[in-house]
Amino acid sequence: MSVPPVKETIEQYGLESHPQGGYFTPVTRLRLRGVVGKLIAHKAMNAHQILQEIFGFSSYRPGQEKVINALIRGKNVLAVMPTGAGKSLCYQIPAIASRQRTVVISPLVALMDDQVSVLKDLGIQAERIHSGRERSENVASWKRFHCDTGKLLYVSPERLMTEKMLDAINGLDIGMFVVDEAHCISKWGPSFRPDYEDLSKLSEMFPNAVISAFTATADEATRADIVTKLSGGDGITFVQGFDRPNLFLSVTQKSSWKTQLLDFLGDKRGSSGIVYCLSRKRTEEAASFLVENGIDSIAYHAGQDSSQRRESQDRFMSEGGLVMAATIAFGMGIDKPDIRFVAHVNLPGNMESYYQEIGRAGRDGAPAETLLMYGLDDVHQRRRFIEEDGEDDIHKLREHKRLDALLAYCEAAFCRRKALLSYFGDDIDACGNCDNCLNPPNVIDGTELCRMFLSAVYRTGQSFGAAHVVDVLRGSKTEKVVDREHDQLTTFGIGSEYPKEFWHSFLRQLLAAGHIVLNIQRYGSLQISPSGLSILKGDSSYEYKEITIQKAKSRKSVEKRLLQDFQSEFSETDSKLLSRLKSLRSALAREQGVPAFVVFADAVLFEMINRKPRNTAEFGQLNGVGPMKLERYSEAFLKVLMDDDSDEGG
Repeated sequence: MSVPPVKETIEQYGLESHPQGGYFTPVTRLRLRGVVGKLIAHKAMNAHQILQEIFGFSSYRPGQEKVINALIRGKNVLAVMPTGAGKSLCYQIPAIASRQRTVVISPLVALMDDQVSVLKDLGIQAERIHSGRERSENVASWKRFHCDTGKLLYVSPERLMTEKMLDAINGLDIGMFVVDEAHCISKWGPSFRPDYEDLSKLSEMFPNAVISAFTATADEATRADIVTKLSGGDGITFVQGFDRPNLFLSVTQKSSWKTQLLDFLGDKRGSSGIVYCLSRKRTEEAASFLVENGIDSIAYHAGQDSSQRRESQDRFMSEGGLVMAATIAFGMGIDKPDIRFVAHVNLPGNMESYYQEIGRAGRDGAPAETLLMYGLDDVHQRRRFIEEDGEDDIHKLREHKRLDALLAYCEAAFCRRKALLSYFGDDIDACGNCDNCLNPPNVIDGTELCRMFLSAVYRTGQSFGAAHVVDVLRGSKTEKVVDREHDQLTTFGIGSEYPKEFWHSFLRQLLAAGHIVLNIQRYGSLQISPSGLSILKGDSSYEYKEITIQKAKSRKSVEKRLLQDFQSEFSETDSKLLSRLKSLRSALAREQGVPAFVVFADAVLFEMINRKPRNTAEFGQLNGVGPMKLERYSEAFLKVLMDDDSDEGG
C-alpha cells in the first residue's frame, strides 16, 4: 500500500497543525474548545471515568476491573493475564487516579518508548529513562518526573537498582512500582534474568509503596515465587486465564521450510508479522528469501550491533506490512497491536516460550494466525541446548519436561487450543479455530507399527539415531548398515512398504508420546522408555495420528477475516476504504514520528468502517477514541469516511 506524502495529505483534508501533535480543522478547534482542559482535571476522576474519558473505552476487558480496584485499594498484586488482555491499563488507570508517582520497570527500550508515546498522545504525563537516549534527554525526563510534571516513569531494572537512582527515587513519594514481564524474576520460569532478582529489595526499601507485577506466562510454582520475592508473600494473585481466541493455531511437519513459509504468507502480504528462527544464519536466510519473493522483510538477531537492531526494531514498530525474521532476541516487551501472524520455522524451547511468542500477534483483538513447523533436527538441537546449558540436573530435568510438553502439543490429535491451555491449567471446549478443529486428524491403531520401530531400536543396541534406525526398517543397505551387519537383523526391511518420510513422522509422535527418548549424551541415539517397553512386550497398545499429506481447508484472506470480525458482510468497497484509512493513519504517524498504532489501532479502523460515524459526536463513541484523539484526528478521518460515501453515491 502506497503512503501519500504528509504535506499532500494535510492539504487534501484541509488540516491545521495541532501544537501537541496531530491535525484538526478550524471548525473542530472551535467545536471542541475545552476538551484538553477537561483532561487536566483527570485527577478527580474515578477509574471508570478515566477508562471512558481518557482512554476512550466504554467498558473493561475481562479481568481488568478486579486488578484495578485492588491496586486503588493499596493492595500488592500479581496479575497473570494473556497477551492482548490490556495489562497496561491495569496499572495506568490506578496511576492516573492516584496523586502519587508510579515507576514502571520494563525490560526493553522499545516497550518504554511505545508506552510513553501512547500515553503522551492521550495527554497523560509520562517519562522514560534508558540507555537508548542521550544523557541530556534522560536528565530532562528525570527533572520533569522529579518536579511532578511526570506521572509515570518507565525504567529498566538495571537502571533502577543502581545506588544513585534508588537514592534519588527514595526522596520522592512513590505510590506504586510496576514490574512488567514479572516471570523474569523467578528461576522457576523459562526466561529468568538475574538483573530482575534485585527487585526483591523494593518492598523493604519502599514499604509504603504498592508493588504490582504483571506477566502473561507463569505456572503455579512461578507465581508463588514471584509473590514471595516481590512482596514477601503479601499480595493478591489474579489469574485471568490464558486463552487468546482470536489466534488461529496450526502446527505442521517441516519438510521444505521456505516453501511452507511462502505458502503460509500467501494471503498475508501487506500485513505485519514475525518469523522466528533458531539461528542467526537462518534469520538472515529467511529475510533474504522473503525479499526475493516480494515480501518486505528484515532480520533481527543478537549478532547485529545495537544500532542496527534498534533501527530494525523502529522500522518494524512504525511501518505497516513489514515482516521481521528474528531469533528470540526479538520480542519481549514488543507491544505492536497489529501483528497479524507469527510463524516458527524452528521449534521453540518450551511451552511458555511458544505461548509468549505467538502472543505477540493479534494484541488488538482482531484475528491473527500462527504456524509452527518442526522436525527431528529441532528436537535434537533443543535437547542438546538443555544439556549444554551448564545448569544443575534438576534444572535440566525441568527443561526436558517442558520440551516434552511442547512436543505433545505439536502431535496432539485433538483441539490444538485445548492442548495448549491445558498445560497452563485452563480447560476449554474445542475451539473451532485451529488446524485440528478444521481438519480433524484420523486416529488409528498403530500398535504393530510401534512394535516394529521399537524392535529396530532395541536390536540395533539403542545406540543409533533416527536415520540409521529408519534405514534398517526400510531395508536400505547403506554402508553404515552393512558395516555393522544390521542387514542381518530380523527387523531389517520389515517396514519397507512405508516411505522414509512416514517413519520420521511416526517417530515424532513416539517421541511426543514419551515412548522413545533422545539420548543427547550419546549424540541423539534413540532409546526405549518404560512405556515404550510395555508396548514392545505386548502389555499395552498405541494409537497414532494418521500420517497423510492433505491440503488444509481454504480460509478467507486475513484482511477479509479482519473486516468480518466487525461486521457480518464486507465488500470490495470496505477493503478500499480500509486502505485509504491506513494511508491517512500512516501519514499522520510519520509526521509525528510515532508508530501508526499510536494514532489508531487496526481495530478502531475496522470499527470506523462498520459504524460509519458522520460527526464528531459519533466518532467519539468509537472504542479507543478518547477526547484527545477526538480533537486531534476526528476531522481527518471523518473526511475520508464522508468522501467514501460521496464515491458510493456518485
